[in-house]
Amino acid sequence: MEMTTQGKALASEGDQVASEYLTFTLGGEEYAIDILKVQEIRGYEPPTLIANAPAFIKGVINLRGIIVPVVDLRIKFNLGKIEYTPFTVVVILNVAGRVVGAVVDAVTDVISLTPAQIRPAPDFSGSFDTKYILGLAAQDSRMMIVTDIERLMTSAEMELIDSASE
Repeated sequence: MEMTTQGKALASEGDQVASEYLTFTLGGEEYAIDILKVQEIRGYEPPTLIANAPAFIKGVINLRGIIVPVVDLRIKFNLGKIEYTPFTVVVILNVAGRVVGAVVDAVTDVISLTPAQIRPAPDFSGSFDTKYILGLAAQDSRMMIVTDIERLMTSAEMELIDSASE
C-alpha cells in the first residue's frame, strides 16, 4: 500500500517538471515550440529560390556550409498578407536529424511550462491542422498554441524529409 501511495506522489511531482519553450508570433497568434528543437535564431535574409518548390518553401540558405531549406510558416498556414519586417526572423530547427529554417513574424520569449499548464486543444477546423497542436497554454494574459514542430516539419505535406528517412 505504501508503494502505491509513494508511486502516486512521485508521479504527480514528475508531472510538474517544467519544459522550456520558444514563443513566436505568426499573424495575430502566438505559438510555442520545444526550445530543444531550436538551434539558433537569425535575421531574415531572402533565401536562394528553388525551382518547382511549394510556395511555402522560400528556398535555401547556406548556414556555415550546410544547405538549409527555409519554410515560411505564415504562407503554410494561410495567414493573409505576408510582410517581411526588421522583426521577421528565421528560427533554425534541428528536427529528425535535419536542419530546417522556419520564417516567423517575431520571436517573443522563452518560457517555462509544466504539462499541467498545457490544456488540450479544442477540436476546430481551420488552416492549422490540429494534429500538430500539443495544446494551448495560458500565461498571464497570453494564450499560446503549443506546437509539435518536429511532427509538423517531418510531415509528408511539408516535403522536407525524404519518405525513406521517416
